[in-house]
Amino acid sequence: MTFRIVLLGAATALATFTTALASAQELAPQPPQQPPPAPPSVSSPCGGQSPADAWWTGPMLANSANTLPRGHLLLEPYIYDVTTQGSYDRAGVRHSAPRAHGFGSLTYALYGLTDRVAVGLIPTAGFNAVSGGPNSSGVGLGDAGLLTQVRLTHNRPCSHMPTISVAVQETFPTGHYDRLGDRPSDGFGSGAYTTAVSIYSQKYFWMPNGRIVRMRLNFSQAFSNTVDVEGVSVYGTDAGFRGHATPGSSSFIDAAWEYSLTRRWVLALDATYRHARNTRAIGIDRLGGGAGTPSGIVLDSGSSDAFGLAPAIEYSWTPNIGVLLGVRAMVAGRNASTTVTPAIAINFVR
Repeated sequence: MTFRIVLLGAATALATFTTALASAQELAPQPPQQPPPAPPSVSSPCGGQSPADAWWTGPMLANSANTLPRGHLLLEPYIYDVTTQGSYDRAGVRHSAPRAHGFGSLTYALYGLTDRVAVGLIPTAGFNAVSGGPNSSGVGLGDAGLLTQVRLTHNRPCSHMPTISVAVQETFPTGHYDRLGDRPSDGFGSGAYTTAVSIYSQKYFWMPNGRIVRMRLNFSQAFSNTVDVEGVSVYGTDAGFRGHATPGSSSFIDAAWEYSLTRRWVLALDATYRHARNTRAIGIDRLGGGAGTPSGIVLDSGSSDAFGLAPAIEYSWTPNIGVLLGVRAMVAGRNASTTVTPAIAINFVR
Protein backbone atom coordinates (compact mmCIF):
# COMPACT_ATOMS: atom_id res chain seq x y z
CA MET A 1 0.00 0.00 0.00
CA THR A 2 2.88 2.39 0.77
CA PHE A 3 4.33 1.66 -2.67
CA ARG A 4 1.00 2.47 -4.37
CA ILE A 5 0.64 5.69 -2.44
CA VAL A 6 4.16 6.74 -3.50
CA LEU A 7 3.43 5.75 -7.12
CA LEU A 8 0.12 7.58 -7.10
CA GLY A 9 1.93 10.66 -5.72
CA ALA A 10 4.53 10.43 -8.48
CA ALA A 11 1.88 9.99 -11.19
CA THR A 12 -0.17 12.82 -9.72
CA ALA A 13 2.90 15.08 -9.58
CA LEU A 14 3.77 14.22 -13.21
CA ALA A 15 0.16 14.84 -14.32
CA THR A 16 0.02 18.10 -12.32
CA PHE A 17 3.23 19.39 -13.85
CA THR A 18 2.09 18.41 -17.36
CA THR A 19 -1.37 20.06 -16.89
CA ALA A 20 0.10 23.24 -15.38
CA LEU A 21 2.39 23.50 -18.39
CA ALA A 22 -0.08 22.34 -21.07
CA SER A 23 -3.33 23.93 -19.90
CA ALA A 24 -2.29 27.06 -18.23
CA GLN A 25 -2.84 24.88 -18.39
CA GLU A 26 1.02 22.32 -13.33
CA LEU A 27 2.49 23.45 -19.27
CA ALA A 28 5.03 26.86 -20.37
CA PRO A 29 7.31 29.69 -21.46
CA GLN A 30 7.27 30.79 -25.05
CA PRO A 31 9.74 33.04 -26.90
CA PRO A 32 8.85 36.42 -28.32
CA GLN A 33 6.59 34.87 -30.99
CA GLN A 34 7.38 37.53 -33.57
CA PRO A 35 9.76 37.88 -36.52
CA PRO A 36 13.36 38.95 -35.80
CA PRO A 37 13.20 42.54 -34.50
CA ALA A 38 14.83 45.47 -36.21
CA PRO A 39 18.17 46.63 -34.80
CA PRO A 40 17.54 47.98 -31.30
CA SER A 41 17.06 51.65 -30.76
CA VAL A 42 18.85 53.49 -27.99
CA SER A 43 15.72 53.74 -25.87
CA SER A 44 11.99 53.09 -25.96
CA PRO A 45 9.36 55.76 -26.63
CA CYS A 46 8.47 55.40 -22.94
CA GLY A 47 12.04 56.02 -21.80
CA GLY A 48 14.52 53.37 -20.67
CA GLN A 49 15.44 50.13 -22.40
CA SER A 50 14.01 49.48 -25.85
CA PRO A 51 11.81 46.34 -26.13
CA ALA A 52 13.89 45.37 -29.18
CA ASP A 53 16.97 45.32 -26.94
CA ALA A 54 15.45 42.66 -24.61
CA TRP A 55 15.58 39.02 -25.77
CA TRP A 56 13.19 36.67 -23.97
CA THR A 57 12.60 32.92 -23.83
CA GLY A 58 9.63 33.18 -21.44
CA PRO A 59 9.27 32.14 -17.79
CA MET A 60 9.15 28.47 -16.82
CA LEU A 61 5.36 28.01 -16.71
CA ALA A 62 3.29 30.98 -17.93
CA ASN A 63 2.22 30.77 -21.56
CA SER A 64 2.60 33.85 -23.75
CA ALA A 65 -0.42 36.01 -24.58
CA ASN A 66 1.20 36.80 -27.93
CA THR A 67 0.43 34.66 -30.97
CA LEU A 68 2.87 33.77 -33.72
CA PRO A 69 2.73 35.89 -36.87
CA ARG A 70 1.26 34.15 -39.88
CA GLY A 71 3.51 31.43 -41.27
CA HIS A 72 5.93 31.36 -38.32
CA LEU A 73 6.78 28.26 -36.27
CA LEU A 74 7.76 27.79 -32.62
CA LEU A 75 9.45 24.66 -31.24
CA GLU A 76 10.12 24.34 -27.51
CA PRO A 77 11.10 20.99 -25.97
CA TYR A 78 11.28 20.56 -22.17
CA ILE A 79 13.07 17.92 -20.12
CA TYR A 80 12.28 17.72 -16.41
CA ASP A 81 12.38 15.55 -13.28
CA VAL A 82 9.39 15.64 -10.92
CA THR A 83 10.92 14.57 -7.60
CA THR A 84 8.27 13.64 -5.03
CA GLN A 85 9.53 14.19 -1.50
CA GLY A 86 6.37 13.89 0.58
CA SER A 87 2.85 15.23 0.78
CA TYR A 88 0.56 17.71 2.52
CA ASP A 89 -2.40 16.10 4.30
CA ARG A 90 -5.92 17.53 4.29
CA ALA A 91 -5.03 19.76 7.22
CA GLY A 92 -2.05 21.20 5.34
CA VAL A 93 0.58 19.39 7.44
CA ARG A 94 3.61 18.17 5.52
CA HIS A 95 4.68 14.52 5.77
CA SER A 96 7.79 12.88 4.38
CA ALA A 97 7.66 9.86 2.07
CA PRO A 98 10.04 7.68 0.04
CA ARG A 99 11.44 9.65 -2.88
CA ALA A 100 10.17 9.02 -6.41
CA HIS A 101 11.27 10.53 -9.73
CA GLY A 102 9.02 11.24 -12.69
CA PHE A 103 11.34 11.96 -15.61
CA GLY A 104 9.45 13.59 -18.44
CA SER A 105 9.52 15.52 -21.66
CA LEU A 106 7.02 17.95 -23.13
CA THR A 107 7.26 19.77 -26.45
CA TYR A 108 5.36 22.76 -27.78
CA ALA A 109 5.08 22.86 -31.57
CA LEU A 110 3.06 25.97 -32.54
CA TYR A 111 2.23 27.52 -35.90
CA GLY A 112 0.76 30.93 -36.77
CA LEU A 113 -2.32 30.49 -38.98
CA THR A 114 -2.86 34.26 -38.99
CA ASP A 115 -1.33 37.12 -37.02
CA ARG A 116 -4.02 36.60 -34.37
CA VAL A 117 -4.59 32.81 -34.44
CA ALA A 118 -2.07 30.09 -33.58
CA VAL A 119 -2.49 26.31 -33.39
CA GLY A 120 -0.21 23.70 -31.88
CA LEU A 121 0.58 20.14 -30.86
CA ILE A 122 1.87 19.22 -27.38
CA PRO A 123 3.18 15.63 -27.09
CA THR A 124 4.49 14.27 -23.77
CA ALA A 125 6.49 11.25 -22.59
CA GLY A 126 7.86 9.96 -19.28
CA PHE A 127 9.66 7.39 -17.19
CA ASN A 128 9.02 6.74 -13.46
CA ALA A 129 11.67 5.61 -10.98
CA VAL A 130 10.28 4.64 -7.56
CA SER A 131 11.98 3.69 -4.31
CA GLY A 132 10.86 0.32 -3.00
CA GLY A 133 9.13 -0.84 -6.15
CA PRO A 134 9.54 -1.56 -9.86
CA ASN A 135 10.38 1.30 -12.17
CA SER A 136 8.60 1.85 -15.47
CA SER A 137 9.21 -0.90 -17.99
CA GLY A 138 10.42 1.77 -20.43
CA VAL A 139 9.80 5.29 -21.68
CA GLY A 140 6.09 5.71 -22.32
CA LEU A 141 3.97 8.23 -24.16
CA GLY A 142 1.80 10.49 -22.06
CA ASP A 143 -1.39 12.29 -23.02
CA ALA A 144 -1.09 14.64 -26.02
CA GLY A 145 -2.70 18.04 -26.46
CA LEU A 146 -3.97 20.21 -29.31
CA LEU A 147 -3.99 23.97 -28.71
CA THR A 148 -5.81 26.86 -30.39
CA GLN A 149 -5.04 30.42 -29.27
CA VAL A 150 -6.70 33.67 -30.40
CA ARG A 151 -5.19 37.07 -29.59
CA LEU A 152 -7.77 39.71 -28.67
CA THR A 153 -5.65 42.79 -27.87
CA HIS A 154 -2.05 43.91 -28.30
CA ASN A 155 0.11 45.83 -25.81
CA ARG A 156 1.69 48.77 -27.68
CA PRO A 157 4.53 50.89 -26.26
CA CYS A 158 3.36 53.21 -23.46
CA SER A 159 -0.19 51.76 -23.65
CA HIS A 160 -2.09 50.67 -20.53
CA MET A 161 -3.87 47.90 -22.47
CA PRO A 162 -2.14 44.50 -22.01
CA THR A 163 -1.92 41.83 -24.66
CA ILE A 164 -4.80 39.43 -24.01
CA SER A 165 -5.62 36.12 -25.67
CA VAL A 166 -7.98 33.19 -25.21
CA ALA A 167 -6.77 29.60 -25.58
CA VAL A 168 -8.54 26.25 -25.73
CA GLN A 169 -6.53 23.07 -25.28
CA GLU A 170 -7.92 19.58 -25.78
CA THR A 171 -5.88 16.78 -24.20
CA PHE A 172 -6.29 13.30 -25.68
CA PRO A 173 -5.83 10.07 -23.62
CA THR A 174 -2.84 8.64 -25.48
CA GLY A 175 -0.97 7.46 -22.36
CA HIS A 176 -1.49 4.18 -20.46
CA TYR A 177 -3.56 4.62 -17.29
CA ASP A 178 -5.16 1.26 -16.34
CA ARG A 179 -4.55 -2.52 -16.61
CA LEU A 180 -1.02 -1.79 -15.43
CA GLY A 181 -0.55 -5.17 -13.73
CA ASP A 182 2.46 -5.31 -11.42
CA ARG A 183 3.94 -2.09 -12.89
CA PRO A 184 1.74 0.83 -11.82
CA SER A 185 4.74 3.02 -12.70
CA ASP A 186 3.79 2.48 -16.36
CA GLY A 187 0.85 4.85 -15.90
CA PHE A 188 1.59 8.08 -17.82
CA GLY A 189 -1.91 9.28 -18.67
CA SER A 190 -5.37 9.91 -17.22
CA GLY A 191 -7.51 8.05 -19.75
CA ALA A 192 -9.75 11.12 -20.00
CA TYR A 193 -10.41 13.76 -22.61
CA THR A 194 -9.65 17.06 -20.90
CA THR A 195 -10.70 20.50 -22.13
CA ALA A 196 -8.90 23.53 -20.70
CA VAL A 197 -10.05 27.10 -21.35
CA SER A 198 -7.46 29.79 -20.55
CA ILE A 199 -7.08 33.56 -20.55
CA TYR A 200 -3.52 34.83 -21.00
CA SER A 201 -2.36 38.41 -20.44
CA GLN A 202 1.00 40.14 -20.79
CA LYS A 203 2.33 43.68 -20.25
CA TYR A 204 5.69 45.53 -20.14
CA PHE A 205 6.80 47.78 -17.29
CA TRP A 206 9.94 49.93 -16.94
CA MET A 207 11.92 49.91 -13.69
CA PRO A 208 13.45 53.11 -12.23
CA ASN A 209 16.83 52.05 -13.67
CA GLY A 210 15.29 51.86 -17.16
CA ARG A 211 15.30 48.05 -17.46
CA ILE A 212 12.16 46.20 -18.64
CA VAL A 213 10.01 43.86 -16.56
CA ARG A 214 7.57 41.71 -18.53
CA MET A 215 4.59 40.42 -16.53
CA ARG A 216 2.13 37.66 -17.36
CA LEU A 217 -1.09 36.80 -15.53
CA ASN A 218 -2.90 33.65 -16.70
CA PHE A 219 -6.10 31.89 -15.62
CA SER A 220 -7.18 28.37 -16.65
CA GLN A 221 -10.12 26.06 -16.00
CA ALA A 222 -9.99 22.36 -17.00
CA PHE A 223 -12.75 19.73 -17.23
CA SER A 224 -12.49 15.98 -17.90
CA ASN A 225 -14.94 13.28 -18.93
CA THR A 226 -15.68 10.03 -17.08
CA VAL A 227 -13.42 7.10 -18.04
CA ASP A 228 -13.72 3.32 -17.78
CA VAL A 229 -11.15 1.76 -15.45
CA GLU A 230 -10.05 -1.84 -15.12
CA GLY A 231 -7.42 -3.30 -12.83
CA VAL A 232 -4.43 -1.43 -11.41
CA SER A 233 -4.60 2.20 -12.50
CA VAL A 234 -3.34 5.73 -11.85
CA TYR A 235 -6.51 6.20 -9.79
CA GLY A 236 -5.22 3.88 -7.04
CA THR A 237 -7.41 0.90 -7.94
CA ASP A 238 -6.37 -2.74 -7.43
CA ALA A 239 -6.10 -5.70 -9.79
CA GLY A 240 -9.72 -6.83 -9.34
CA PHE A 241 -11.29 -3.42 -9.91
CA ARG A 242 -13.75 -2.77 -12.72
CA GLY A 243 -15.70 0.48 -12.93
CA HIS A 244 -15.15 4.09 -13.89
CA ALA A 245 -13.44 7.25 -12.65
CA THR A 246 -14.41 10.90 -12.90
CA PRO A 247 -11.40 13.26 -12.64
CA GLY A 248 -12.24 16.44 -10.77
CA SER A 249 -12.13 19.78 -12.57
CA SER A 250 -9.20 22.06 -11.78
CA SER A 251 -8.48 25.79 -11.65
CA PHE A 252 -5.01 27.27 -12.19
CA ILE A 253 -3.60 30.78 -11.70
CA ASP A 254 -0.08 31.79 -12.72
CA ALA A 255 1.56 35.19 -12.20
CA ALA A 256 5.01 35.54 -13.77
CA TRP A 257 7.68 38.23 -13.95
CA GLU A 258 10.77 38.51 -16.15
CA TYR A 259 13.51 41.08 -15.55
CA SER A 260 15.77 41.97 -18.48
CA LEU A 261 19.15 41.94 -16.77
CA THR A 262 21.00 42.46 -20.08
CA ARG A 263 20.03 41.95 -23.70
CA ARG A 264 20.71 38.20 -23.47
CA TRP A 265 20.23 37.43 -19.75
CA VAL A 266 16.81 37.43 -18.03
CA LEU A 267 15.72 36.51 -14.50
CA ALA A 268 12.23 34.96 -14.22
CA LEU A 269 9.79 33.88 -11.52
CA ASP A 270 6.38 32.13 -11.62
CA ALA A 271 4.02 32.08 -8.63
CA THR A 272 1.21 29.54 -9.05
CA TYR A 273 -1.92 28.28 -7.34
CA ARG A 274 -3.91 25.19 -8.32
CA HIS A 275 -7.22 23.95 -6.91
CA ALA A 276 -8.31 20.44 -7.96
CA ARG A 277 -11.74 19.10 -7.07
CA ASN A 278 -12.49 15.58 -5.90
CA THR A 279 -11.71 12.66 -8.23
CA ARG A 280 -13.98 9.66 -7.67
CA ALA A 281 -13.58 6.05 -8.81
CA ILE A 282 -16.63 3.78 -8.47
CA GLY A 283 -16.77 0.08 -9.29
CA ILE A 284 -16.56 -3.44 -7.98
CA ASP A 285 -13.68 -5.59 -6.81
CA ARG A 286 -14.09 -8.90 -8.61
CA LEU A 287 -11.50 -10.51 -6.32
CA GLY A 288 -13.00 -9.35 -3.01
CA GLY A 289 -16.17 -9.61 -0.97
CA GLY A 290 -15.61 -13.14 0.32
CA ALA A 291 -16.64 -16.42 -1.34
CA GLY A 292 -15.92 -14.89 -4.72
CA THR A 293 -18.68 -12.28 -4.37
CA PRO A 294 -17.78 -8.91 -5.93
CA SER A 295 -17.70 -6.01 -3.48
CA GLY A 296 -18.56 -2.40 -4.20
CA ILE A 297 -15.75 0.19 -4.08
CA VAL A 298 -15.80 3.99 -3.93
CA LEU A 299 -12.48 5.84 -3.93
CA ASP A 300 -12.38 9.61 -3.34
CA SER A 301 -9.21 11.64 -3.68
CA GLY A 302 -10.69 14.72 -1.98
CA SER A 303 -10.13 18.26 -3.20
CA SER A 304 -6.61 19.69 -3.09
CA ASP A 305 -4.77 23.01 -3.11
CA ALA A 306 -1.16 23.59 -4.09
CA PHE A 307 1.02 26.71 -4.12
CA GLY A 308 4.24 26.78 -6.11
CA LEU A 309 7.21 28.96 -7.04
CA ALA A 310 9.34 28.53 -10.16
CA PRO A 311 12.48 30.69 -10.39
CA ALA A 312 14.44 30.46 -13.64
CA ILE A 313 17.23 32.06 -15.63
CA GLU A 314 17.03 32.66 -19.38
CA TYR A 315 19.80 33.11 -21.93
CA SER A 316 19.30 33.93 -25.64
CA TRP A 317 22.01 33.60 -28.29
CA THR A 318 19.83 35.50 -30.79
CA PRO A 319 16.31 36.97 -30.69
CA ASN A 320 15.07 33.63 -32.09
CA ILE A 321 16.82 30.97 -30.01
CA GLY A 322 17.40 30.67 -26.28
CA VAL A 323 17.57 28.34 -23.31
CA LEU A 324 15.81 28.33 -19.94
CA LEU A 325 16.98 26.61 -16.75
CA GLY A 326 14.66 26.61 -13.74
CA VAL A 327 13.08 24.67 -10.90
CA ARG A 328 9.50 24.48 -9.73
CA ALA A 329 8.86 23.78 -6.03
CA MET A 330 5.51 23.14 -4.39
CA VAL A 331 5.94 25.25 -1.26
CA ALA A 332 2.56 24.79 0.47
CA GLY A 333 -0.67 22.95 0.00
CA ARG A 334 -3.47 20.69 1.21
CA ASN A 335 -3.98 17.07 0.17
CA ALA A 336 -1.20 17.41 -2.42
CA SER A 337 2.26 16.04 -3.10
CA THR A 338 5.38 18.03 -2.24
CA THR A 339 7.61 18.09 -5.30
CA VAL A 340 10.77 19.75 -6.60
CA THR A 341 11.05 19.82 -10.39
CA PRO A 342 14.22 20.99 -12.14
CA ALA A 343 13.70 21.60 -15.86
CA ILE A 344 15.55 22.78 -18.94
CA ALA A 345 13.98 24.04 -22.16
CA ILE A 346 15.24 25.27 -25.51
CA ASN A 347 12.98 27.37 -27.70
CA PHE A 348 13.30 28.30 -31.33
CA VAL A 349 11.18 30.63 -33.48
CA ARG A 350 11.35 30.65 -37.25
